[in-house]
Amino acid sequence: MTEHTHILGARLTELLGRIYPELDRDILASQVIGAFWPEGSTRRDEARAPGNDLWSPADAMVITYGNSFVDGSHKPLDLLNDFLRRYLKDTINSVHILPFFPFTSDDGFAVTDYRAVNPTLGGWADIRRIADQFKLMSDLVLNHVSSQSTWFSDYRQGRAPFDRFFFEASPDDDLSQVVRPRTSPLLRKVDTANGPRHVWCTFSHDQVDLDFSNPEVLMEFLRVMRLHIDNGVRVIRLDAVAFIWKELGTNCIHLPQTHAIVQLMRVLCDHADEDLVLLTETNVPNTENLSYFGNRNEAHAIYNFSLPPLLLHAMMSGKATYLHQWQRTMPPAQLGCAYLNFTASHDGIGMRGGEGILPIEDRDRVIDAVRDFGGLVSMRALPDGGEAPYELNITFYDAMAGTFDGKDEHQFNRFVCSQTIPMAMEGIPAFYVHSLLGTHNDHAGVEKTGINRAINRHRWDYPTLRENLDDPDNLHAQVLAALSERIRIRCRQQAFHPNATQFTLHLDERVFGLWRQSLDRDQSIFALHNVSAETVHISPQSINLIGGVDWVDLLSGEHISASGKDIELAPYQCRWISNTA
Repeated sequence: MTEHTHILGARLTELLGRIYPELDRDILASQVIGAFWPEGSTRRDEARAPGNDLWSPADAMVITYGNSFVDGSHKPLDLLNDFLRRYLKDTINSVHILPFFPFTSDDGFAVTDYRAVNPTLGGWADIRRIADQFKLMSDLVLNHVSSQSTWFSDYRQGRAPFDRFFFEASPDDDLSQVVRPRTSPLLRKVDTANGPRHVWCTFSHDQVDLDFSNPEVLMEFLRVMRLHIDNGVRVIRLDAVAFIWKELGTNCIHLPQTHAIVQLMRVLCDHADEDLVLLTETNVPNTENLSYFGNRNEAHAIYNFSLPPLLLHAMMSGKATYLHQWQRTMPPAQLGCAYLNFTASHDGIGMRGGEGILPIEDRDRVIDAVRDFGGLVSMRALPDGGEAPYELNITFYDAMAGTFDGKDEHQFNRFVCSQTIPMAMEGIPAFYVHSLLGTHNDHAGVEKTGINRAINRHRWDYPTLRENLDDPDNLHAQVLAALSERIRIRCRQQAFHPNATQFTLHLDERVFGLWRQSLDRDQSIFALHNVSAETVHISPQSINLIGGVDWVDLLSGEHISASGKDIELAPYQCRWISNTA
């Protein structure tokens, strides 16, 4: 055994001792290594040193389903590949393909086979072709599996090892503290070869929770991780990871064993030959979300879940008050860590990230406006038997149809401003494909499926979309062109490195302002975003523009004088004022 192997083994045994204190941690460490690095695999002699070299200003991600584009004759993954190469090749370098495995519900998040690509989309060869050109992110849906999967069928029939793969409880257990993201009953009664059992279902009765207190469940997912990595995946998204460990009598979220499992996966990723990024998906209040950075030893990246609801409020109210308050208190990402900044996703606009920041009366005004603009609201159950908003189901483009005063003529500019803000923030920007395309609410999809989330999961007829995007007067073409131009500008600025210095500017409440400075301190950018329908004037002195420097607005090309007239921001105008063009 080499010294480096000994260090890896010692780190794994320490973590495994915290997860499985009653089991032989040395044996478990050998099993972990064998699962993640099967015979013939190689790994780094030393763990990757903490640093900010896993990403750069050039990083920007698109989030999409494998079948966001269909034409009735070609494989959807081929169409996705064509779309990425044709329209995003010089703009976006990373792609998150939402669960592309066989499934039974929740548009992919009730997986039946983690080792296969859904044949209606394509195959592993199609995934690898995309991974050859783009940094690819895939989902590790590790909290639950489809009730129609082979795993659950074997569980019900009492077949090892799956007879111990699922978490069981009793209706008589004290479940009052359990945090719920849904309103459906937590337990589902099923008949098994060993008699009736009640299985745990955090999200739906078709998504049965796995029991990570059985180490073989962890080993199975490490094997799945390795399969995905071998097929080109470089960013691993830990879906709903906060819920994976359960203990009766607790809230069953963010438990210490959960964090230890994420830390174990981080150790494996940092020792892998491949450059891997571990991303946690935890739609929870801000402080809880931040905990998944750990002490630089858990997730490489976390979703910035507070941004979407606070940004939505700012754009609807015309005031960045709460957005400013939140951003001023946000810690810089630790060395080797980064935020993933997004405004919308396949799940809609999560509201939990705004809890404790956005007052209830302001939250309710947002909800009322979303409903006025054709959106829907999904609820979650509270321990006291009540309900609270969990997410808003609406396309972000249609959410920008107006303000608290109703619809107006500023939708396009308001939307572009809303997408420009995450480009300027510390972190990596990610764009849901329907935001890039300015897709409208899919009410027909909701009516067809009976699922609120279908409103933001439109499937484009690809020939029709091509016609739209090839017409410069078409709204969808204009949205994609406007956002693509700004993403390209952003990707050339060292001050927009995901870890570049950030300071929140104290300006007019209608302007969300940031100062960014490159890691080498050569470039400064003052990013000003007018979130209102009013013209705003900002004094150059108020943002401390240094005299004798040729300042230029990267977005308009206009030169700005430190001693000149006020900087004017038209309704929803954004300015990125830099000392280098």
